[in-house]
Amino acid sequence: MPQADLVILGGGSGGYACALRAAELGTSVILIDRDKLGGTCLHRGCIPTKALLHAAEVADSARESEHFGVKANLDGIDMPKVNEYRDGVVARLYKGLQGLVKSRDITLVEGDGRLVGPNTVEVNGEKYTGTNVVLATGSYARTLPGLEIGGRIMTSDQALNLDYVPTSVIVLGGGVIGVEFASVWRSFGSEVTIVEGLPHLVPNEDEACSKALERAYRKRGITFILGTKFASATQDATGVTVTLEDGKTLTAEILLVAVGRGPNTAGMGYEEQGIAMERGWVLVDDHQRTNIPGIYAVGDITPGLQLAHRGFQHGIFVAEDIAGLNPAVISDVNIPRVTYCEPEVASVGLTEAEAKAAHGADAVTTYEYNLGGNGKSQILDTAGFIKLVQLKDGPVIGVHMVGSRVGEQIGEAQLIVNWEAYPEDVATLIHAHPTQNEAMGEAHLALAGKPLHSHA
Repeated sequence: MPQADLVILGGGSGGYACALRAAELGTSVILIDRDKLGGTCLHRGCIPTKALLHAAEVADSARESEHFGVKANLDGIDMPKVNEYRDGVVARLYKGLQGLVKSRDITLVEGDGRLVGPNTVEVNGEKYTGTNVVLATGSYARTLPGLEIGGRIMTSDQALNLDYVPTSVIVLGGGVIGVEFASVWRSFGSEVTIVEGLPHLVPNEDEACSKALERAYRKRGITFILGTKFASATQDATGVTVTLEDGKTLTAEILLVAVGRGPNTAGMGYEEQGIAMERGWVLVDDHQRTNIPGIYAVGDITPGLQLAHRGFQHGIFVAEDIAGLNPAVISDVNIPRVTYCEPEVASVGLTEAEAKAAHGADAVTTYEYNLGGNGKSQILDTAGFIKLVQLKDGPVIGVHMVGSRVGEQIGEAQLIVNWEAYPEDVATLIHAHPTQNEAMGEAHLALAGKPLHSHA
């Protein structure tokens, strides 16, 4: 029976990061995966969708080029060529990841794994034992009860493989996945309608960001229906008809179901081995430990944010924890979040509402710096803002941004929030000119009581 210090079930962001870091620390590792290294993020999520979003940005640049004095024409979208570009990006990253795993002497086992004991995973009839076991089996695209996926009704998995641009789309769900696909398809020329049961798009973001995105989407010609729930859908050879709970009907060529992702834990043997679970999620403590000694769980199968970089950091944390390095505990609220639509939405820390609920309305102050005062944002012809949430006379506990490319500012924002910086601390830093990064500095200057390109 093959043995190692660590057996990891799942080769996505959490699993492979754990494997690489553990091997780096001298731990022997068996990594088990049923598909391709990199998991959903690399093959069906983050990377391919962001490649499509970049192609969409290129399409918009061509369409709007005359505004910048450049004469160009957008003759159309060649989806097979777009997909070829996307697949090339994925293939290069996949090859690099395979090389990394091989270089660290990690034993890679391909096949469906199942937990069959407190320290044993079975794959293709063979059992692999580890002193510790890490569960990292990721997530799957959800649907709604009674809404069967197939034909013109699809999740992001099928949408990524379309070889044509649909003339019209209904997107069920206004969260991250829904608004990103809506952004791509609108840039490619589709008529898009988003249906979201909650009062706002990207409802987990600060309300100011949600409202700003809604204004931008109206300007782009993306239709959305908020606060109304889905009732049913039917399809035929030409399209899909969606009925909402208020009786309204919508028709389109395809329906994208983007109602979130569920934990991929069914049939894995977790419950049979006594692992504490809730509605499919694996319950863990702040060190990613399950209730069974020696078994950890990371990433999307644990309750909380479903982000590739969260799983990645979980994996590193567990590897270091097992090695006795006492790594810092990861708090979900301080993990950066980016929605890569146009305009982008990026945030870290508490929203204004969350901050007031946690600390009291009188203990919280906020400031919004409009990108209209930022030179590089004017060059890019983007609108938006950076909003800071601060404890009065205390640190900045939330940064929320809307605008083209603001996701690139999330690195500094994360440092500010995680290191509990005061506005005065950031105001003394020098931000290069002309960059959008200057807007981060200007926002903190204003909150520190010394505004330059803004009003206090």
